[in-house]
Amino acid sequence: MVAKLNDKDVDFLKTYLKTYELKLFNKLPTYEQKHCINVARDVETNCNKRKLQSINLIKVALLHDIGKIYSTMNPIDKAIMVILHKITNGKIRAFNKLKNVNMYYNHGEIGCNLLKQYGYDDRFLFLIKNHHNNSIIDDIELNILKECDNKN
Repeated sequence: MVAKLNDKDVDFLKTYLKTYELKLFNKLPTYEQKHCINVARDVETNCNKRKLQSINLIKVALLHDIGKIYSTMNPIDKAIMVILHKITNGKIRAFNKLKNVNMYYNHGEIGCNLLKQYGYDDRFLFLIKNHHNNSIIDDIELNILKECDNKN
């Protein structure tokens, strides 16, 4: 709720995002921006430990929640959704006609559809779309992204 970006965050963003991507990123609420930066930093660290190329995956991490630019959820609404998801074992998903439920479960697909118009390749879009898909287990980049997202 009180998240703020510091100069290091801004420099990190400028290292990985182009001007039009920064404009999109800045449409996210500040607490979501900070979350994405934290995920991206963890992705960078994780990739470095594994000696994996990380530039594209860091950009994915920065933009993985971009579908949430259409959301009106505040941190309390988000916390409620997390709790409802856990106590219903995901059965709350059946109420996806409710805006917050739809956004919680489908922001990856919403973000993927948004980013398609900017010409991202299929792999980039796949990672954005599936960053909460637990049925895909044999994909190292997706697993790193999910692990770092869950940690933050």
